[in-house]
Amino acid sequence: MRHSASHESWPKMLLTGAQMLFVAFGALVLVPLLTGLDPSVALFTAGIGTLVFHGITKQTVPVFLASSFAFIAPIQGSIASFGVSATLGGLMAAGVVYVAISQVVRVKGTAWLHRLLPPVVVGPVIMVIGLALAPVAVSMATGETSDNIGYGQAIFLSMASLLVTLILAVFGRGILRLVPIMGGIAVGYGLALVMGVVDFTAVRDAAWLSLPSFTAPSFHWAAILFMIPVAIAPAVEHIGDMVAIGSVTRKNYLEKPGLHRTLLGDGLATMAAALFGGPPNTTYSEVTGAVTLTKAFNPMYMIIAAVIAIVLAFVGKLGALLQTIPGPVMGGIMTLLFGSIAVVGMNTLVRAGQSLTAARNLVVVSLILVFGIGGMQFGGGQFTLQGVSLAALVGIALNWLLPAEKEGE
Repeated sequence: MRHSASHESWPKMLLTGAQMLFVAFGALVLVPLLTGLDPSVALFTAGIGTLVFHGITKQTVPVFLASSFAFIAPIQGSIASFGVSATLGGLMAAGVVYVAISQVVRVKGTAWLHRLLPPVVVGPVIMVIGLALAPVAVSMATGETSDNIGYGQAIFLSMASLLVTLILAVFGRGILRLVPIMGGIAVGYGLALVMGVVDFTAVRDAAWLSLPSFTAPSFHWAAILFMIPVAIAPAVEHIGDMVAIGSVTRKNYLEKPGLHRTLLGDGLATMAAALFGGPPNTTYSEVTGAVTLTKAFNPMYMIIAAVIAIVLAFVGKLGALLQTIPGPVMGGIMTLLFGSIAVVGMNTLVRAGQSLTAARNLVVVSLILVFGIGGMQFGGGQFTLQGVSLAALVGIALNWLLPAEKEGE
């Protein structure tokens, strides 16, 4: 597969690579814009992470790595409690957990992972990741987080952005279907310009070329313990992503390059991202969609996309421009995104085909959901467990301790 690159013209390779980045772009910059990290750094670390991944997997899997949505809520919570630098330390620790999982998979295979994290645990945990964020999306959509935009304008902007995103996602054809987030942001931004609520001062002051504002991680126990359990959901989701891209290209990536290698690539990419101040990396399903549509199975395209992302990170005006996108525009799109994360979790449960009203499953699922979404917390001060991390641990513990249902119950 690797030798086919030389037969293709460079302009075509560049164009296809740029298109892959374009598809990932909306979601890639969404995570830093929501969590208060720097979008230019996120572009840089998505590029670096993708290159690290392809280095580990020897350019076999056509995937692009960028900002993980699973970490949005934990990053927001952690920055509020511990600050940015300590949060990055926590994210680095989550990357270490990933690497550890990859090594256990290398030695033991994946059966233990599925036993430890069956669908009754993973499904509701993914739902918590989405639904715990619902209030954030709504407060952004209604303009509570914006100083210069009133409720009426905010609702108009957020619902217009949401509507365009919906229409593109449901009725779009070809490449349009893959960029609903970009489309929604573009229309919302256009409307905000017309209404005069976009402030360009930062863009005017920014240099054309500048170093992204990298931030170094620092390590604090509380932030690390807060973040580690979050690594579990994306690690499980990663297996699904590898199966999905494999079914598109008709190859078994779990065998070659091997799940342990793709997990290791993902973990190291997340650690590299945290080292510079970017959000954790994960394989992007939008890009898998683009690969399906364009039949661009050559991993070289993703490497080109990564290099373009790194170059764009140094365009100072682009980073400043991204930060002028009004909160309500993002909020409208987030209402759909966070809901869709919850639906992925539901789908995990539904596909497993187990009876959810069986006493054991009922207990596991309901406690994960209520503890995770309701804001239950254990401990205080430095050692507080809450949100996704608490929900994941409670789920794993209950699943481990409760006896299995007998057949036919």
